[in-house]
Parts: sequence; C-alpha cells; structure tokens
Amino acid sequence: MSGHSKWSTIKRKKEKTDAKKGKIFTKIGREIAVAVKQGGPDPDTNSRLRDCIAKAKANNMPNDNIARSIKKASGELGNINYEEITYEGYGANGVAVIVEVLTDNRNRTAADVRHALTKGGGSLGANGCVSWMFDKKGVIEIEDDGSIDEDELMMTAIDAGADDFSSEDGVFTVLTDPAGFSGVREALEKAGYEFLSADIDMVPQNMVEVNAEQADSIYKLLDLLEDNDDVQNVYHNANLPEEEE
Repeated sequence: MSGHSKWSTIKRKKEKTDAKKGKIFTKIGREIAVAVKQGGPDPDTNSRLRDCIAKAKANNMPNDNIARSIKKASGELGNINYEEITYEGYGANGVAVIVEVLTDNRNRTAADVRHALTKGGGSLGANGCVSWMFDKKGVIEIEDDGSIDEDELMMTAIDAGADDFSSEDGVFTVLTDPAGFSGVREALEKAGYEFLSADIDMVPQNMVEVNAEQADSIYKLLDLLEDNDDVQNVYHNANLPEEEE
C-alpha cells in the first residue's frame, strides 16, 4: 500500500487494520459519487471518474466495490449532495495543515475539524492562511521493487508531460501539473506500471522540523482527522519520523 508521501496523511499506513481500509474505501466511494454526479457514470467520458477508479485500484479496492460505488452514485445516492470544502490551520510548532472534506453537513464537519485541530495542539485558521505554502501537483508513486528500469520509467513519464521525477526510499515519484495528471497517469498505466498511489496532492514548498513531543501531537491530530469519514485528504509540512508499529 501507499504511505510514502511525506506530506499526505490519508495515505499514511492505510493497511494497519481492515477497519482503516474500510474507511479508505468509504472515502473513495464518496469521491466516486461526486465524480459521477458531475460527469456521469462512464469513465470513458468522465476523466475525474477515471482518476477516482485509478486511485481506488491503487488502494486495492476490489472491482466489485468500485462498480457498486458507481451504481450507487447513479441511483440511490444520486440525491445526496456532497459539498467540497477545504479547511486550513496549524498544528504543533506552527506546522501548516490543509484538510479537504466531502460533507453533506457543513456545520457538523466544521465543528469536527476544529475539535481535532484543538485537541491535537493546533488551531483552525482562515482560508488562505497556509495554502500559499503548498503547490497543487499530480503525484504518482510507483514501488521500486528492482524490476523497473528507472531511466525507461523516467522517459515514459517525461514524454507524457510529467514535470519532475525522483527516486527515494524505494519509491519512484512522478510530479505533474494538475491539468496534465490524467494524461501522464494513463500513459504510465498503458505502459504497464502499477501505482502505489495516484492523486492530486498539495505538496509543501518547505518542510518544518518537529521534536518528538511535537510529532506526537501532530500524529494525534492526524489520527483524529483520518478517523472522520468526511475528511478526504490531509496535507501538512511537518518532517515527521516514522511511526512505530
């Protein structure tokens, strides 16, 4: 499973338990519902839905679950209106936090996000207070399992329109402009590459160092947010140590 993006929290150690995995599937199901509502149930004509399906597959979501989510979004869930909202705030040591949600109850979700930030030693800020510290990028991660030719992968990605390519800690990372993300992802998919993750992320321009106590507070905050079904993605700029199993 994915979990290598230092700045993305929902991707962090997703496979710890089946319950965690179930929550990820619930969140992706909501994304599929929004994509279907906006562009229809046919992935051939709905690029956002294609991206959602790729994300679902990268998270090992069974094909039956994906098909069921699309059918539900076209049918009985078609009357549920999910609102896309982004909250910004701060964690311990001034760490910047961005929380992306899909909710059918704005007041409930705002209270939950505020509570999580406060309990995790942070605070909710105004819109725009930290987003300027991040760049929106398409991020595709592929495991370096020893069978992939790095130069070939890099050339395939660059030829498809990728902006940047790197290799670190056993993971190849491809960065794209958000508008070019789908094209690069599809080109790599057609070339036979399997993804650890493929999504539009908020990538921090600089990382903030934290001590052990601050890291504990931030992990507490991230866990509180991750456990909320309304929360789709959490981004931060803390340079965190690896969690102990």
